[in-house]
Amino acid sequence: MTIEKTKEGGKLTLALAGRLDTVTAPQLEAEVTGSLTGVTELVLDFSRLEYLSSAGLRVILGAQKIMNRQGKMVICHVNATILEVFEVTGFCDILTIQ
Repeated sequence: MTIEKTKEGGKLTLALAGRLDTVTAPQLEAEVTGSLTGVTELVLDFSRLEYLSSAGLRVILGAQKIMNRQGKMVICHVNATILEVFEVTGFCDILTIQ
């Protein structure tokens, strides 16, 4: 998985490409925990994300909890496969997906 990071003021965009799974989830977790100081809006761009496992869901949920305290988080450009994972797990009810 690769992560492209773009910061504009208080807005941080992380564009993920590849697979977010047990092997790569720690990479995203480190990026999120190390980058959210002063961030009021976190955008996760999933336009090139191909696969999402439960380990990835855990990291996304952790990011959402942090952003609930300091701003907002949006997930955008979600493909049908990833959206189905969010729907089956009930994450659609707790995440803002555009």
